Amino acid sequence: MIKEVTIMNRVREGLIPAVLGTAVTAAGYAMNQRRRANKTVSNTIVGFGLAHIVLGAIDLVEHRNQY
Repeated sequence: MIKEVTIMNRVREGLIPAVLGTAVTAAGYAMNQRRRANKTVSNTIVGFGLAHIVLGAIDLVEHRNQY
């Protein structure tokens, strides 16, 4: 039996949410630096980004020996 190896099979579980969380956190931080931006909205975006980073890191640690 030949095991098919695709790019999605090689991407570690949790990496995508962690990278996405990094981008969202950076966007929220950039919004937070602007004086005209709503601070509540930018802080909420930063919080969602940090949550994605934490959850992605948990998945990475939990499944590190799987591949």
